[in-house]
Amino acid sequence: MQQHKIHPESGPIVQVEQEIGYLIRRAHQRAAVIFQEIMIDFNLTPTQFAVLSKIAELGEMSQNHLGRLVAMDPATNQGVVRRLIKRGLIQQRHDPHDKRRLLLSLSKRGRQEIDQILLQGCKISPVILSPLAPEDRDHLVDLLRQII
Repeated sequence: MQQHKIHPESGPIVQVEQEIGYLIRRAHQRAAVIFQEIMIDFNLTPTQFAVLSKIAELGEMSQNHLGRLVAMDPATNQGVVRRLIKRGLIQQRHDPHDKRRLLLSLSKRGRQEIDQILLQGCKISPVILSPLAPEDRDHLVDLLRQII
């Protein structure tokens, strides 16, 4: 843990490059670049990829439930879903039991493309974690899960 030094006249001295928030932000920047390089053929954002992956995994679900599963606030969720519908990768329909609820599923095009998307997506984490020793990769993921 970073110990902060005290300057006699100005108070604490913070070396920002040693702060956890800075390090997480830099790691996120690196992860975002790697994601974009690997997923370039699909033109997806990480949140769009998360939505498609979750729908592929669990099948049709409400938009609200999907947003909770992939940790998106309602406004972001609406924008991501709207763009994926516009691209023809997912479709929505009203829940026959509750017309206020929208149910989302992969569209025909989404079902055709999802295997390729997921195969490419499986390459992302190994590349991001490649600087770490194999035993440290799982440890880092476990520690990050504890933080969130």
